[in-house]
Amino acid sequence: MSKLLEGRELEKRCRELAVDIQGPARDKSVSGASPRAPDYELQRRLYEAERGIRESRLWWIAVISGVASVLSAGAALWAVFRIPH
Repeated sequence: MSKLLEGRELEKRCRELAVDIQGPARDKSVSGASPRAPDYELQRRLYEAERGIRESRLWWIAVISGVASVLSAGAALWAVFRIPH
């Protein structure tokens, strides 16, 4: 298992994947700014983002595999019916 990122490395990776790094909103903040989320929360968000990317890639591989299967079946049918009886 890979080492969990922390601190600046974690923030950098989150920004690369456009993961929100802000924590929960403050109710009585003068600036209205939210503090940075804790590392464990950012690690969870980052894990979810990376998992989504992996699932998306696997979905495309499954679609391509299905198309290849249909083409293969079509070629097999064409070869069977092309042979004179």
